[in-house]
Amino acid sequence: MSTTIAAEPWSSEDGERLRSDMHAELAARYGIPDQETEKPTAESVSVFLVARDDQGAATGCGALQLLNDDTAEIKRMYVAPEVRGSGVAKGILRALENAARELGATTLVLSTGPEQPDAIRFYQREGYQSFAGYGPYVGHPMAQCFTRRLAVS
Repeated sequence: MSTTIAAEPWSSEDGERLRSDMHAELAARYGIPDQETEKPTAESVSVFLVARDDQGAATGCGALQLLNDDTAEIKRMYVAPEVRGSGVAKGILRALENAARELGATTLVLSTGPEQPDAIRFYQREGYQSFAGYGPYVGHPMAQCFTRRLAVS
């Protein structure tokens, strides 16, 4: 299976569906609806990427939100369950890292949670380091925060 990853509008139908699927999965894992106070929007997201298989079906997504001149946050990283383990997540992550470099960011941060051990293992395997947190996630008991310095290419 080949995958293409490209920028799409935040409001695209497939993007909306993928984010809705992500919210449903997280609500099931945590037993509560999304508690995020500052949800990303079309205005706050700098880049929104969608992965598609060779038939054009959307299989995953991810976004970047600039926090300051040199730091970007990964938001809404999600891969459909049926294609997990196939390299889609790694492809989206690398594309987000490249997009962050293009935006001038030298550091990426993200937050996941304790009910997502698969995500935690993925980010650790991909070179992200656990740290105390940032913004609204500092000291939050449900936040597992990660960061990575981007190599200059």
